[in-house]
Amino acid sequence: MSAPNLKLPTTITGFTTGITLGSAAVTNLVGIVTNDASTNKVIKVNSIFCSNISDVDAKISVAIYNVGVGITYHLAKEIPVLTQTTQIISSKDSYFYLEENVKLQAKVNVADKMDIVVGYEEIS
Repeated sequence: MSAPNLKLPTTITGFTTGITLGSAAVTNLVGIVTNDASTNKVIKVNSIFCSNISDVDAKISVAIYNVGVGITYHLAKEIPVLTQTTQIISSKDSYFYLEENVKLQAKVNVADKMDIVVGYEEIS
């Protein structure tokens, strides 16, 4: 497991990913962005937006899961997102890194009512 030199990276590639959190995300935290073991990359998470796309109020939890040690750290826990609104969980001002063998995960209280969009960079 080797973290890249952030002062002189070889490559920085930007990505945006989004999913609608379905029934699996009601009972368990589900993976949104994963930095697998031995990638020789770090992922810089710039923004996390959660949008309630329904006419029912919902709650969102967002966490970081360290696979290697089996520990979950919550960034947001059961945050209410009112109907047809968006909650900013993290923005460019509060970016953070996912090291190797770490996942960004989310959980909701109602299936198919919440979209999550994450903007991030892979750095190697």
